[in-house]
Amino acid sequence: MTSYFCPCPRGMEAALAEEIGEIAAQSTTLKVHNQVPGGVHCSGTMQDAWLLNLHSRIASRVLMRMAQRSYTTENDIYDLVLEQVWEDWFGPDHTIRVDVTAVKSPLRSLEFTTLKIKDAICDRFRDQFDKRPSVNTREPDMRIVGFLDARNFIVYLDTSGEALFKRGWREETGDAPLRENLAAGLLRVSGWKPGAPLFDPMCGSGTILVEAAQMLQGIPSGARRSFAFEKFADHDGQAWAAMKAAVKPNVLPQEPTIFGSDISGDMVEMTRHNLKIAGILFDVPLKQIEAQHVSAPTTEPGILLTNPPYGERIGVRGDSTVPQDDMAAGFYAAFSTTLKQRFAGWTAYLFTADLGLPKMLRLKESRKTPFFNGALECRLFRFDMVAGFNRREEAKPKQD
Repeated sequence: MTSYFCPCPRGMEAALAEEIGEIAAQSTTLKVHNQVPGGVHCSGTMQDAWLLNLHSRIASRVLMRMAQRSYTTENDIYDLVLEQVWEDWFGPDHTIRVDVTAVKSPLRSLEFTTLKIKDAICDRFRDQFDKRPSVNTREPDMRIVGFLDARNFIVYLDTSGEALFKRGWREETGDAPLRENLAAGLLRVSGWKPGAPLFDPMCGSGTILVEAAQMLQGIPSGARRSFAFEKFADHDGQAWAAMKAAVKPNVLPQEPTIFGSDISGDMVEMTRHNLKIAGILFDVPLKQIEAQHVSAPTTEPGILLTNPPYGERIGVRGDSTVPQDDMAAGFYAAFSTTLKQRFAGWTAYLFTADLGLPKMLRLKESRKTPFFNGALECRLFRFDMVAGFNRREEAKPKQD
């Protein structure tokens, strides 16, 4: 069995481990191991790596471990990389890129370490073939990843290629769109299941809606893209094609259960376009409306999940004279009233870097879960909307 490491957005490790466990139901060899900050270790065959790349909505990549050893200097790292049979996986005509991450490493320069790894790979090919791979940092055929802690070095070969959040459907985005794998993780953490009502009242370019719609339709996250392992030596293209062909889509829903809206008509059109490009064949009703004016789209309570934007789209349309802080405060006060009056029985999840959001909403969160959107620390706030007010205690009128 081969060891794999699947990195993911920080905070999503438990969700990813659960997802890999579900994917493992399709395999007799894929095993989930331990979670560590930033990812999940697992093991299996090369076909299990295919499965993970095809089906994991939360992983950022699937990295195949080539070797591990303790080190004291960059030369130890060079020697270990030089020993690996890279020629079993790719040839000197392929382009490469090397990336290194470190936690508490005593080495002074990660750039120098990266250079030593690249040199070791190129020297091995030059020794054997009198030819070396070229470096391509933008669109390499092969990505080699090094990880250093205080004592040990691990070198991986990336089976994914482009990061897995790049599903292959996104042609255009709004400002700072939510990454697809983070959106998928938020859907899992929220407890949403395909078929249950889902509403994003500030949908932007529609990332949450597209992820949910693909899950409902049974479209694998990797169905519309290619992977680095397809360029590996001795790749079995027939078996890979058979694995993809074996995926059967779900029956299309007769009634809408996924809904979205946004203050921007351009964003609504972008979401509609992205749903089409992502292969969604059923109706996802979308409206252009300010979030503080929305109503529950179904009589059955469901999940409201959104990543509130900042700036103009959050406030009063066209009124640039209102300071942004006042604009946000007014918006959240109005949105809070909407939630309390029109979404009784719903569970509302707001994902934001603004840790003071519950105070602005004057609502007490029932749970707050820390996640990272890249390097940005965020929270997923959960609010259980019950009939009547659900104010923070300090916002209630004081009794005499």
